[in-house]
Amino acid sequence: MSAAPGETAGEVLIELAGYSFQYRAQSAPTLHDVDLVVRRGEKIAIVGASGSGKSTLISALNGMIPHRHRGTASGTIRVAGADPATVPLVRTAASVGTVLQDSNSQFVGLTVAEDIAFSLENQRVPHERMPERVRAAAELAGIGDRLDASPRELSGGQKQRVAIAGVLVDEVEVLLLDEPLANLDPATGRATVELLDELHREHGRTVVIVEHRLEDVLHRDVDRIVLMADGRIVVDAPPQEVLASGLLEAHGIRPPLHVAALALAGAPVTADQRPSRARDMELTEAQIGAVRRWVADAPPSAEADAVTRHEPAALTALDLEQVSCALPVGPDRERLVVDAVTARVRRGEIIGVLGSNGAGKSTLAKVVCGFERATGGTVRIGAVDAASWSLAEHGRHVGFVLQEPGQMLSRPLLTEEIALGLRARGASEEEIAERTAAVLEVCGLRPYRSWPLSALSHGQRKRVTIAAVLALEPEVLILDEPTAGQDHAHYSEFMGFLRELHRRGTTIVLITHDMHLALEHTDRVLVMSDGRLLADDDPAQVLVDPELTARAHLVTTGLYDLAERCGLADPHALVRRFVDADRAVPVAPPSDGAPR
Repeated sequence: MSAAPGETAGEVLIELAGYSFQYRAQSAPTLHDVDLVVRRGEKIAIVGASGSGKSTLISALNGMIPHRHRGTASGTIRVAGADPATVPLVRTAASVGTVLQDSNSQFVGLTVAEDIAFSLENQRVPHERMPERVRAAAELAGIGDRLDASPRELSGGQKQRVAIAGVLVDEVEVLLLDEPLANLDPATGRATVELLDELHREHGRTVVIVEHRLEDVLHRDVDRIVLMADGRIVVDAPPQEVLASGLLEAHGIRPPLHVAALALAGAPVTADQRPSRARDMELTEAQIGAVRRWVADAPPSAEADAVTRHEPAALTALDLEQVSCALPVGPDRERLVVDAVTARVRRGEIIGVLGSNGAGKSTLAKVVCGFERATGGTVRIGAVDAASWSLAEHGRHVGFVLQEPGQMLSRPLLTEEIALGLRARGASEEEIAERTAAVLEVCGLRPYRSWPLSALSHGQRKRVTIAAVLALEPEVLILDEPTAGQDHAHYSEFMGFLRELHRRGTTIVLITHDMHLALEHTDRVLVMSDGRLLADDDPAQVLVDPELTARAHLVTTGLYDLAERCGLADPHALVRRFVDADRAVPVAPPSDGAPR
């Protein structure tokens, strides 16, 4: 457990002093003179923009550097009493367990029990001792009732628990988690944070979390926040001090929304107010008054904009009427994944589709795109019933961009990737050249037109996937989790790019569980749960509704708690005011370097 105030902290488990590291293929170090101490029983959060060195630091702590990633190191590093570079990787792994962002990439067994036991098999633990250790680890991770299930059949949160059990089975002292919330819906993410807090407080585990979703991490206390930038530690301090310092914003990291709102209202937080969570912080009367005045003084245009979003448009891009989709889950069984959804997307809108993992969001998008067939209802695209359309015909009207660029890109050069779909349609070389030049300009990729895709950053490759789809001139662009795992600066840059496409007339549908994205960048949201449509409304209205967010496995943000603490009768007014003000604040441009 963490040391209480006045108690002596535990022994040092991790210590870096003047540690630097340069990858063999790079011309400059990724980590510079890092000093860091982690004591037994601490829980720390490491934050920083993409490219700040967070993942490289994780690789140094778990021994992947130098055993898997080669390069040159200087300074000293000690993990559980040894330098990871001088001991076998298995020794470091016995003390430090790593849970990756994509839990799917850690699965090797056919059942949950087999997967948890994998490490024990490698260590040649006698088989008669395995069941007890597997059960204990599974119970500790809250997945003990699914030992016979296939990991592939589990929800996102359950998969995350299996991955955590897979390292707990080794009875590790330190849990390293690299972006554990990136692919989880808000409620599941909060549940994961609560699990980690229980492992920390009740079972004495030392926890190190690397994560962009700081507000969710702070749902439970952490001992320190470590902020990294350009391979260096900028600050290593208690969370209250870091939140009040302004350093997060200065380095492109989004603070909790209530902290940002108070700053915009001219009443910034101080460390002694304990501002980690809006419901717990010590608000002053001056801050409450400032927030009330700030909301009351909102420009009329902001409120008018919230109303005009719902005025009917003349043209409809998508019209869904009682659409259902059942998918096979066995040789003789089907599961209703989308259940009688009725909704309309007007031409020129930018809307969000919100819901938990498994709510049916992506399946509904696949039905619209023709990848799955509707088993009931009608899908109209541009007022035309698309039931008889081929997949190619769907592709002429609707473009679908997957979350991971690697799932879409197949050619070595940027221009070849954009030309691929056009050639498949039989376009002339002249038309291909014209459309390629046009989308390169729109997507800000013209300076990289001769580059190989392998030389582009993740964000640039994401733009290439969009450029390749836009070249086909679809009427509607659907993006699945477009900002998952991105830091605030890259997120803001990418969403600014999408809003520019929107201003040019593209109808955009964003499938997401990112409520910040929905608040700041959509005109309207469709909220789904268990395949059904629960709501179709302004995002600010949806996300101050505790009952609705609970049904959809979402969460209200700190803005809702702040509105309640300030005695505002209409929390929606605070959310709307914040969104309008926050959009006007420029975000420092992100580094274009490859994230590490």
